[in-house]
Amino acid sequence: GRIHVVDAAELGFSYRRCCAPADWVFTQAVFAGAPTPKDEIAARIAEIKGERAAAQPTGGRTGGSTFMNPPGEKAWRLIDQAGCRGLRIGGAQMSEKHCNFLTTDGGSAADVEALGEEVRRRVRERSGIDLQWEIKRIGRPADDPGALS
Repeated sequence: GRIHVVDAAELGFSYRRCCAPADWVFTQAVFAGAPTPKDEIAARIAEIKGERAAAQPTGGRTGGSTFMNPPGEKAWRLIDQAGCRGLRIGGAQMSEKHCNFLTTDGGSAADVEALGEEVRRRVRERSGIDLQWEIKRIGRPADDPGALS
């Protein structure tokens, strides 16, 4: 491998994107910050936590945002319009609070996969938009002949 030293501007950061080649492995980063009083930092952290708790399911099992926002759209809006808010398969459910969060109360990976694919199907059927998974899933479905048993 080769070592590259680049600054943030060269990496073309944008919302959940970076222009770094896919085969790069980041081994070190240097961040710059400004001294701020501890009470200001604590207040800002509390504000962020409050905003998150008001808008997203917290305290339960979720992988965070389940699907990427398609260009010019919001995944949660498409999911809601397709009637999938609160949709459940087994122990997996699309959150009532923020319907782009897939939650589980102990459901299996198969429940999560089946629910995600059902949401994708319903959104595609209603809007013509093919939602892309944001959660990186690993392994193979149990019914895949190449899966480990």
